[in-house]
Amino acid sequence: MGASYCRFCTRRRKVGDPNKISMRELESAFRYLEEHTEVRDVILSGGDPLLLSDRRIDEICRRLRAIGHIEIIRIGSRVPCHLPERITPALCAILKQYHPLYINTHFNHPDELTPAAVDALGRLADVGIPLGCQTVLLKGVNDDTEVMKRLMQRLLAARVRPYYIYMCDQVAGAEHFRTTVEKGLEIIRALRGWTSGLAVPHFVIDAPGGGGKIPLLPEYVESITDDAVVLRNYAGQRYVYRQPQPDTAPQAPTEFEPVLAG
Repeated sequence: MGASYCRFCTRRRKVGDPNKISMRELESAFRYLEEHTEVRDVILSGGDPLLLSDRRIDEICRRLRAIGHIEIIRIGSRVPCHLPERITPALCAILKQYHPLYINTHFNHPDELTPAAVDALGRLADVGIPLGCQTVLLKGVNDDTEVMKRLMQRLLAARVRPYYIYMCDQVAGAEHFRTTVEKGLEIIRALRGWTSGLAVPHFVIDAPGGGGKIPLLPEYVESITDDAVVLRNYAGQRYVYRQPQPDTAPQAPTEFEPVLAG
């Protein structure tokens, strides 16, 4: 198999040949982790670690579990979407040994949740692996409120918790997939309050240059003073939340009169 890359992010690591990196070459990474006791959470990511052989996945997870201060192992993989037959009972039995282990997968459209993909996700969930999904906002694919809502609801039905919606990264060859930040905020506004809170992921920009994930939210706060916070809910209604006041007697709850936004 030739090299392949994620089209929608800045990672450009080869995937496909599990023999490109030997366990001996990985020893430097394991040694680093052993020496840095502040590291408690390790992510195996892309390329795609689930394209490795069962034996190699077992070796890597076993080696990580031998490092006492590593509490959590996470795997990022698109395999449940693109190659669901790779999620075999044998692979699930291997992963089950290394809890707490989490998998974040990657679905961009509800049509990707085929029966085979849902079955693969079920096999992972059945061995106790918490599943999340990282979706990329793509022009002409899922930049539509109803499409995104359907995706998030179908993920939940497949026992996958929507985790992130990413803005498409600024990467060569993907400019035609990029849409505006305002479109992402519109989609989050159409999800929050209009479907289960479990179906509302974080909307983030993975900041260029290693700045990390920066969350974005629609404007729900109109003003903040020492006395009160003025808020608008998902339906555009206005509410006042009173700030705590020091050294005052308890007061009766405030009667709210929501005002529809203009």
